[in-house]
Amino acid sequence: MSDEEEDYMSDAFLSKIQDVKPGVDMVRRAKEAIKKEEKRKEKNIQNRQKSYKEQEKESREAALQSSISNQNKGFALLQKMGYKAGQGLGKAGAGRVDPIPLNIKADRGGIGLEELKKRKAEEELHHYRQKVRAKQQNEAKSLEDFRSRVRTEREERKIEGDLRRSQRSCEQLDNQKGITVPREPWYWPKVEADDEEDSDDEEEEEEEIIELNSFDKLQIITSYLRGVHFYCLWCGTPYNDEDDLTSNCPGDTAADHE
Repeated sequence: MSDEEEDYMSDAFLSKIQDVKPGVDMVRRAKEAIKKEEKRKEKNIQNRQKSYKEQEKESREAALQSSISNQNKGFALLQKMGYKAGQGLGKAGAGRVDPIPLNIKADRGGIGLEELKKRKAEEELHHYRQKVRAKQQNEAKSLEDFRSRVRTEREERKIEGDLRRSQRSCEQLDNQKGITVPREPWYWPKVEADDEEDSDDEEEEEEEIIELNSFDKLQIITSYLRGVHFYCLWCGTPYNDEDDLTSNCPGDTAADHE
């Protein structure tokens, strides 16, 4: 390597390069630009002409901050009548001390519109609560009606089953005693008549028969079984006599045997 050629790895070459930190000039310029922008905004705010509303608000706040001077005619009249600053209004001084607060109206609605809106909102809320309450009551009533209907249907099915069981027991016990004809047709299970003419004659002979429901029939047949055959449908056991039935049977209803 000749002496005229520069050695990039030597200290002589490195000493010629300026010591510059990368990014320092860029950060400085960014900060200066931000400061200039802030100063420009402040000048714009100061030079901007305030609107009529802003001026009115500032003057109103300044007037509210200061008390009424003696030059005010109304205040001068109050002083002549014995009023002192800071004293309450009225003869006994028990009235208002502070001035009536201002309520600036910014919209174009008439006087009393806000009260009307408030009253309508309260009425709507009241109606809504009534509807919700009525709906809840109807749902509760419907649920209770459904439960009652299901409970009634279940009880009716149970009564029908007990009635058929009591009719079969009555027929069997009557046959054991030689009774061939039931006391009433519905004491025994219903049998389809083969001869339609006989059934027609029976219908003609029957006059104003009171139709009993299943519950009444069950009670009558149960009493018949207990009184004639000393038999309890719920126990499922025939007893020797009435004393044996009374002393050993819990009662004459299904609830007594539960």
